[in-house]
Amino acid sequence: MTSTRRPPLTYAEAGVDIDAGNSMVERIKPFVRATRRPGADAEIGGFGGLFDLKAAGFVDPVLVAANDGVGTKVKIAIESGVHDTIGVDLVAMCVNDIVVQGAEPLFFLDYFATGKLDPAIGAEIVKGIAAGCIEAGCALIGGETAEMPGLYAHRDYDLAGFAVGAAERGQMLPRAGLKVGDVALGLPSSGLHSNGFSLVRRVVAMSGLSWEAPAPFEPSRALAQALLTPTRLYVKPLLKTIASCQGIMALAHITGGGFPDNLPRVLPDDLAVALDLAAFAPPPVFGWLAEVGGIDASEMLRTFNCGIGMVAFVAADQLGETIQALAANGLAPVRLGEIIANEGERVVARGRLKL
Repeated sequence: MTSTRRPPLTYAEAGVDIDAGNSMVERIKPFVRATRRPGADAEIGGFGGLFDLKAAGFVDPVLVAANDGVGTKVKIAIESGVHDTIGVDLVAMCVNDIVVQGAEPLFFLDYFATGKLDPAIGAEIVKGIAAGCIEAGCALIGGETAEMPGLYAHRDYDLAGFAVGAAERGQMLPRAGLKVGDVALGLPSSGLHSNGFSLVRRVVAMSGLSWEAPAPFEPSRALAQALLTPTRLYVKPLLKTIASCQGIMALAHITGGGFPDNLPRVLPDDLAVALDLAAFAPPPVFGWLAEVGGIDASEMLRTFNCGIGMVAFVAADQLGETIQALAANGLAPVRLGEIIANEGERVVARGRLKL
């Protein structure tokens, strides 16, 4: 009798290639090692990443943790084949939240899930993650690559990031003492950062443009490359400013929810902020989105950063010194408004957004 028994089924035949995963690990080791810093050797391959707080110079630290992703911005990277910057976004979205607490980011871990692992694409993504870690001063001490056929389409992927930082006890933000008359300074963004991309992609679809077409708001670059401009990392300039002067009382990272949702998060309940919308000019990408999508100013302010990626609340009597310190550390603060008493509306918008 002839046997019809098939060969034993393998994990690779089910869609998961362990060898591809091992190949990717070897590719990314040099990028990971480049993120070494005091407290971490940035070697991967163990079951857990290690960090030595004492070696990093901390005496009585409080740990600060944050995790985030980059939303549907990854879809533009996937569709355009531009994978080398999305990792910077992943790091920035986490560590910018940590510096808001006045803390120094120490280490980072990533989670990369895909339908079919391409080691070259995975390595490009991790190269960007490592670049973001180096710019933020934190070590990449671990991560996870998950190949999940049937859950993700063939080349689709998603990313999640996890960061931990620390600050010496008693030195964290926000500080007590923020009061009426103190000033809100806006710190410019690099562009869209990593929020609102479901709306961005809807506008691009309405425009009929391909990802390879010149960006209408920046004709020297392809549309995908312009929209994929990485999120700005504020960590080192802000840490240097905080160390050199005492004027910064609180920081707010302008992410999902824009100005109305993020500014009140760091204000005492009895205070609000009045913004002068005419004080800054959003970069051209925001005007293009508003025009093509027919998006009104209030929706723009709640969905996007509109050119201001971080807001610093500064004591009025230390305003000059703080502006000088921020400028010296590579930031260009814009006076956005001031702290007012809370009379029911936490963010009061005055003037007209220059879209």
